[in-house]
Amino acid sequence: MRRKHITIALMLVACSATAQQEWTLSQCIEHAIVNNITIKRQEANVKSQELSLSSAKSSRLPGVSASAGQNFNFGRGLTIDNTYINSNTQSTGFNIGADMPIYTGGQIANNIKARKLDLLAAMSDLEYAKEHISIQVASAYLEALFQKDLLEVSEQQAQLSKEQERRIEALFANGKCAETELAEIRATVANDELSLTQQQNSYTLALLTLSQLLELPTPEGFEIAKPEVADLGSMVLAHPDEIYAEAIMTKPQIEAENIRLQSAERNIRIAQSGYYPKVNFGTGIGTNYYKASGRTSPSFGDQMRDNLNNSISLSLSVPIFNRFSTRNQVSSARLQYHNQQLKLDETHKSLYKEIQQAYYNALAAQKQCISSQQAEKASTLSFALMEKKYAAGKATATEYQESKTALFRATTNRLQAEYTFLFRHKILNFYRGEEL
Repeated sequence: MRRKHITIALMLVACSATAQQEWTLSQCIEHAIVNNITIKRQEANVKSQELSLSSAKSSRLPGVSASAGQNFNFGRGLTIDNTYINSNTQSTGFNIGADMPIYTGGQIANNIKARKLDLLAAMSDLEYAKEHISIQVASAYLEALFQKDLLEVSEQQAQLSKEQERRIEALFANGKCAETELAEIRATVANDELSLTQQQNSYTLALLTLSQLLELPTPEGFEIAKPEVADLGSMVLAHPDEIYAEAIMTKPQIEAENIRLQSAERNIRIAQSGYYPKVNFGTGIGTNYYKASGRTSPSFGDQMRDNLNNSISLSLSVPIFNRFSTRNQVSSARLQYHNQQLKLDETHKSLYKEIQQAYYNALAAQKQCISSQQAEKASTLSFALMEKKYAAGKATATEYQESKTALFRATTNRLQAEYTFLFRHKILNFYRGEEL
């Protein structure tokens, strides 16, 4: 119960901290990497591979075991003098033995190297998991920024409509405009306030999505900071082939599959070790106590001392025929190696397709970004002229509302195009090894 209270207190402290400052993109990514469940599972996999490597290294060490036994025999049995008589006997034995592999056909050495490679592959998988969650966080972060900017635009639209409402009310009070015009502007204000409420909900849901990726207990008090962005239209996009050449040298998914290919090659050698003889060294020490009913036997201590024996052994095991088990294991290992080659080729092609798609999406987004900026400038100028005409009574409320709606749509398109291009551009640079 105390631990539960501590956890709740920490969660409340985290909520308080989020309410005090805005989160940057780098802070969001760092927090997600530390707390994301998928990454924690991958970290557990790395620890599992470390244990496998430790077990492989330990197979070189000698194995030591001890045993003790107590036997009771009734009827005809062997005496300490190596004769048989009808009597009840009992014996106690103690043994300690050790054995150590001397030569295993390269099985242990190759197994250690294979487990080292598996560990490196697991570490690359961990880095790939971190990259994957970083991209997810960046996407959710930019979506939240987009919704936040739309919220500001909606607030401006609602405020503008309210100002017009106050002006129309003053004109109506002086008898300078019709009641229908006042009703129209009030309807516009109501629609803008509804749009503002909907946009507030959209922004809240975007923050919820981002906070869930960060494993935050609640989005309450969670705010994000808007980064400084250079002129998007002047950003230069590198060619996909250039990006791909850099990506295959740095991306962890490529490195992981390359390492697994090396591990698969080692597994072939491990399987081939079954063709070679095995040499094993053994040593032991033991003693025993024997007693027969009706006969006098030396004391327990004397027998333990006098019956002490030592042994040293060196054994050679030569495989002759094992029902094609080794042959099938080698064939299976070679098949796994071939499958890993195909998987590596597939990973290369998949990465190149991702880069190509990201490049052309970024190129299209950049063009759309430039076009939307020009469209917004034209809509802004058009709306400014319409405001003057409307204030002078030379335009109707419907014309004014249409111009305002066109400006809102142009601003929305510009924001969406900018954030889409910003995300695509970040992804391209991310493939080149840059941080998001």
